[in-house]
Amino acid sequence: MPGTFCRLCDHPLTQSVVDLGLTPLANSYIKPNALESDEAFFPLHARVCDRCWLVQLPQFQAPQDIFREYAYFSSFSESWVAHAKRYCDSVVERFGLTKKSFVLELASNDGYLLRHFLDQGIPCLGVEPALNVAEVARQNQIPTLDEFFGVPLADRLVAEGKRADLVIANNVLAQVPDLKDFVAGMARMLKPFGVVTAEFPHLLHTLQKNEFDQIYHEHFSYFSLHSIVRAFESQGLEVFDVEELKSHGGSLRVFAQLDGSGEYLVTEAPGRILKEEAAAGLQDVRTYERFRQRVNEAQEGLVEFLKGARERGKSVAGYGAPAKGNTLLNSCGIRSDLLPYTVDRSPHKQGCLLPGSRIPIFGPEHLSETRPDFLLILPWNLSEEIMRQTAFIRDWGGKFVLPIPQLEIL
Repeated sequence: MPGTFCRLCDHPLTQSVVDLGLTPLANSYIKPNALESDEAFFPLHARVCDRCWLVQLPQFQAPQDIFREYAYFSSFSESWVAHAKRYCDSVVERFGLTKKSFVLELASNDGYLLRHFLDQGIPCLGVEPALNVAEVARQNQIPTLDEFFGVPLADRLVAEGKRADLVIANNVLAQVPDLKDFVAGMARMLKPFGVVTAEFPHLLHTLQKNEFDQIYHEHFSYFSLHSIVRAFESQGLEVFDVEELKSHGGSLRVFAQLDGSGEYLVTEAPGRILKEEAAAGLQDVRTYERFRQRVNEAQEGLVEFLKGARERGKSVAGYGAPAKGNTLLNSCGIRSDLLPYTVDRSPHKQGCLLPGSRIPIFGPEHLSETRPDFLLILPWNLSEEIMRQTAFIRDWGGKFVLPIPQLEIL
């Protein structure tokens, strides 16, 4: 079976984290002209390496089959664009980036982040393997390569004289099956005193907040700081600082430099967070056993709520069509009889069906036309933004429902 050995340290994988059954790829939305087509389902079983403690999924499909056409466009989230702007302003000031600097972003999506660097006159380049998304970035005047990143591309860029002062890898490390090649490529791209920053959902919060819906096939790995430090050290990078973020239910932003450069002193943050992880049991298999039990309880709670609403004659609609929502719905066996439809702001998803559950996706205006009693927020990490945008459901007594960490009606 693929995935028997850890992709970071090659140790046999024998410890289960959670088995979410057979599900389709979470971003494989069904287009109107393919309603009668078959869907491929794959095991969604996360395991943890009991040597380096990297949580991971086996690779069932090549990245070329998953990421060449992608349905997620970052610019449709106002809060995410604002997050990118704050990040840009912060790193420009901290690392003294100027018009003579060069910034490289990996998995740059539609240019939602790099545009802020360009606004300040800082040269940059995005690498985005999704052909449709990269084309949107180029239409917006964001220099973008539609390629997969790794050592070969890094060597080519270096040969072209494009070493970077800053390499950005935000929410992409999880989507890389060949983790060592990707991290090695980042190291090769750096100028002698350059910096890598990487953001990723923090495994500590995933476990503590029961965020099991963040597990899906497109995410091959789930990181603690412990496993990130090991991955970076193995390729000559030193983590010198860490910031804790609220995004994606609790994320980390790590800062790394070439090992031995000594340009930046190591702050207290990495050591402190490593101790917190150890104290929380991230290196204890019993922690993952308790997580499995909480996942089962949350799944049962959501299904019971939806069945109860149907029996009482109450209507429930979904908001959003995120990948995490597809894990949630499919792992719970929820179909359109319990959740008749969902809405999403992205025109790239409207008119399609959710993979697996086959729930139709409408535009947000459909809420006013149908006036549901409950609105189930699938991208719960954006719940504040969504509740502001859809506050009008309260006009007819509508209520919001959050499914994670356990069912909550607002």
